[in-house]
Amino acid sequence: MTRASSPCIRVCIVDPETGLCEGCGRTREEIGNWYHMSEEERLAIMAILPERMREAFMKAGDKSG
Repeated sequence: MTRASSPCIRVCIVDPETGLCEGCGRTREEIGNWYHMSEEERLAIMAILPERMREAFMKAGDKSG
């Protein structure tokens, strides 16, 4: 049996403003369903995580208005 791909880096803190894990960028729903998803679904989500995190945490950190 092969191990499921995962972006988890064991920094599991869900940001209250963005709703995303600060470590990997997944939503709570994605984290909860991760091992029920197909490998293709997991890889598709993993492909968008870097951009999702850039957008979410840039906006959350931009308090200049």
